[in-house]
Amino acid sequence: MKEITLNNGEKMPQLGFGVYQIPNEETAKSVYEAIKVGYRLIDTAISYHNETETGQGIKRAIDDGIVTRKELLITTKLFVNNVFNEQTAAQAIEGSLDRLGLDYIDLFLLHQPYGDIYGAYRALGKAQHNGKIKSIGVSNFDSGKLIEFAQMNDVGLPQINQIEINPWHQRVEDLDWHHKYNIQPEAWAPFAEGRNNLFTDPILSNIGAKYGKSVGQVVLRWLIQRDVVVLAKSTNPNRMLENFNIFDFELSDEDMQTIHSLDQKASAFFDHKDPKMVEWFMGRIIKDKPDMKRG
Repeated sequence: MKEITLNNGEKMPQLGFGVYQIPNEETAKSVYEAIKVGYRLIDTAISYHNETETGQGIKRAIDDGIVTRKELLITTKLFVNNVFNEQTAAQAIEGSLDRLGLDYIDLFLLHQPYGDIYGAYRALGKAQHNGKIKSIGVSNFDSGKLIEFAQMNDVGLPQINQIEINPWHQRVEDLDWHHKYNIQPEAWAPFAEGRNNLFTDPILSNIGAKYGKSVGQVVLRWLIQRDVVVLAKSTNPNRMLENFNIFDFELSDEDMQTIHSLDQKASAFFDHKDPKMVEWFMGRIIKDKPDMKRG
């Protein structure tokens, strides 16, 4: 497994397993099977509502001797209703540790660029200083917001920014900004959840046929060669293994350029700067808003 060294010196597997939208009743088994296949980076979040089950899968794999805790890199994230202030973020961090059943979390991210991100980041920084978190970062920050945040917070550079990257939304300029500020990009939704018929796209299919690989393997390999950490998801052990087997071939420069031609320069899902989406996020959490006077 290829590893990436983060700006704090911690190492991170470049390919990971994500549990977004995996049903609770399938999560523990899926995490266990993924670790059996060889995945060492496991990604969850408070808003996925499956941290407990993720922790159960991790514990089973450790108890069965498949892996040690030190070999794993576990990621979770604070949602917007956890970042009203530093105190609510600190409480949420403790909640994640408890649900995951872990003494420490390897990587903790701010899930969205909303709320008191500076206060929440201070809570992450304190937990990192106290050994409860190894690395900290953000998610879904556009480049402008990332630059502002990197220079204005009083904790330090984020180690990671987890963003949407796939063949339809390649983020070429965004990756340049990440590299300039030494912040590692990590891709969610590398397959765009199959949007625009990604898995049957003729260009990607033809490239895969050249190497005897699937479209999914081509997409993951394309991201690996762009020095992006990437998360793949499946509940099927055979598909997990297929997604994992991407280190025995390399796309040519010509194929990389051909994939570049697919870039639509737009999200396959939504824009985090769209006022309608911001309003939607606020609507999801307004009922959970704490009494800020008591904060």
